[in-house]
Amino acid sequence: MKIEQIYTGCLAQGAYYVVSENEAFIIDPLRETQPYLDRLAKDGVKLKYIFETHFHADFVSGHVDLSKKTGAPIVYGPTANPAFEAIIAEDNQIFEIGKIKLKVLHTPGHTMESSTYLLMDENGKETAIFSGDTLFLGDVGRPDLAQKATNMTSEQLAGILYESLQNKIMPLSDEIMVYPAHGAGSACGKNMQKETMDTLGNQKKTNYALNQPDKESFVREVLDGLAAPMDYFGMNVAMNKGGYESFENVLKKGSHPISPDDFENVAEQSGALILDTRNAADFFRGYIPNSINIGLKGDFAPWVGAMIVDVKHPIILVTDLGTEQEAITRLARVGFDNVVGYLDGGFESWKNSGKEIDTVNRIPADEFAKAFNENTKVIDVRKESEFAAEHVNNASFNTLSEINNWAKSLDKNEHFYIHCAGGYRSMIAASILNSRGIRNFSEIEGGFNKIKETAVPRTNFVCQSKS
Repeated sequence: MKIEQIYTGCLAQGAYYVVSENEAFIIDPLRETQPYLDRLAKDGVKLKYIFETHFHADFVSGHVDLSKKTGAPIVYGPTANPAFEAIIAEDNQIFEIGKIKLKVLHTPGHTMESSTYLLMDENGKETAIFSGDTLFLGDVGRPDLAQKATNMTSEQLAGILYESLQNKIMPLSDEIMVYPAHGAGSACGKNMQKETMDTLGNQKKTNYALNQPDKESFVREVLDGLAAPMDYFGMNVAMNKGGYESFENVLKKGSHPISPDDFENVAEQSGALILDTRNAADFFRGYIPNSINIGLKGDFAPWVGAMIVDVKHPIILVTDLGTEQEAITRLARVGFDNVVGYLDGGFESWKNSGKEIDTVNRIPADEFAKAFNENTKVIDVRKESEFAAEHVNNASFNTLSEINNWAKSLDKNEHFYIHCAGGYRSMIAASILNSRGIRNFSEIEGGFNKIKETAVPRTNFVCQSKS
């Protein structure tokens, strides 16, 4: 038996490829299927099943394409109702793959169809669980995403999740390995560890959610401090549940070079958003006016989802040369399939054509420190937990994900400084503000990490861990 965790850092997502004898199964595959097909061919095995732990909200699974290409059926847990053909398993149903078995444990709470898959090795020993979004390392799945679909409150769903964990997961052996669907950085939880696999016994000791004295305490602690879910989540659920255009078609459609001379016409006629995926360090020096910067070298796809929201919105890309297909692929992972093309030759071709260029007023942290006083207006766009841990004295907390709300209240005549932790998120904010005619600000290079190296007064550090 071979278990391979295929972890994608930018999504903090874990897919699983498991082989026994001449058969294999895959759990929660990513949108692009070729890497899985390559593994199957290399190992000379047949894909017998594609298991889905639930209808994912934060990414589009590759289950539909992979099933069409391999003939392997898609398997969901009880109560799932996809629009395509699939096996809807019963609780405790067992599937055989080679000499191993996989048992379905229905564990609702994150969503009502959520299921955990219990792996039994060649000797029948229970060795691992693929826990999806039911159990993470250091946390459990957020129970507030399925409220509309179930007509339940988040408290009711949290109570159901508590029962699932207590009745299905906690009785299992401490030696069992836990393979979750997500790790630290995912918006599907709030307190996940950086590790991507662990023993169940260690989670029983260290996971705050598994150490609550009763259901009431569990519900209160799990719901406490949850950030609002991303607006694009519902669209990803719909695609995972209803099907989608093949990834190959999406890639082919998006791989269309557009010359600088045609670029503005295509953008205007299509109504496309111009998405510049270069690093912030390059973007601020010069970019196409009204572009939005979300760097490819970062949490690209989740921030695209958070900022653009509508997965059907047309997009034109400005990229570093040679990264066009990577950008299209990573957009497709979160359902943004309507890329109409990319700037041929990258930003240099635009600049060389003599067309209009915009810039962001970025300054080093030491310059900010020299100008800082008690009346200085500072906007911190980090997460609430980061801000609560430590921030510049008198700074305003305006998290990036809520920029559509707080940007409306800014006084265009009042200068302010803006920062995040390292500059990635604040440049996203800066590009959005500039595009809306809000320009009287300075973005701080290196963010709070660099500010801490100066004499700018800060609040005392407070650890935010729930562990």
